[in-house]
Amino acid sequence: MSPPLASRIALVTGASRGIGYATARALAKAGAHVVAVARTQGGLEELDDEIRQDGGSATLVPLDLSDFDGSARLGAALHERHGKLDILVGNAGVAGPSSPLGHIDLKPWTDVIAVNVTANFQLIRCMEPLLRKSDAGRAVFITSAAANKAQAYLGPYAASKAALETLVRVWANETASTQIRVNLFSPGPIRTRMRATVFPGEDPLTLETPEQVAQFIVPMCRPDWNETGKLYDYKTRMLQSFHVPA
Repeated sequence: MSPPLASRIALVTGASRGIGYATARALAKAGAHVVAVARTQGGLEELDDEIRQDGGSATLVPLDLSDFDGSARLGAALHERHGKLDILVGNAGVAGPSSPLGHIDLKPWTDVIAVNVTANFQLIRCMEPLLRKSDAGRAVFITSAAANKAQAYLGPYAASKAALETLVRVWANETASTQIRVNLFSPGPIRTRMRATVFPGEDPLTLETPEQVAQFIVPMCRPDWNETGKLYDYKTRMLQSFHVPA
């Protein structure tokens, strides 16, 4: 029997560590050819070694997603090489400063928005034509409960994730009549470097791992996944719909 994602092309951003790394490896184990995108060349090479040891295959793309022209070139290269894209996992993100809003300079704010929002907007623009070429295009974007908690001192990150959620929901509505399915995934507190940076006093051994999370992201990338415009909350293991306030 063929693996469930055999012959599928999967693009994963932020693939050099954490949830992106684990998801890229899990997708490759499921049979997909993974296009792994990240700024860190060393992390990508480690990922490639592990994927090959697992019997899978990957293409490594060292790219800072705030280089928006670079994303456009990547889309053109994927079109030239594969003619389609089956899976898009928008995982790359930055935490930004943990500080009162009035103390945050404009540069750190714009840096967070560039990576967490605008880079994903550019991915949507550049990858939608390729996802439309797939018989079952699937897109999953990693969000955070911070989008709705309005937690003090995490303003840029929280605002960027709220914007990302709305952006993704709009895209899901726009593609609802196509074969593309677009969803959000909220992992909750997970043992990652970003989490340790934001919450340095937290015991990482009390948190679940990126590898555990990845096992729940992969099913959302399969051709037989039919939900769109939803959010999977990993903490509660529930698929949630969005409701407009009355």
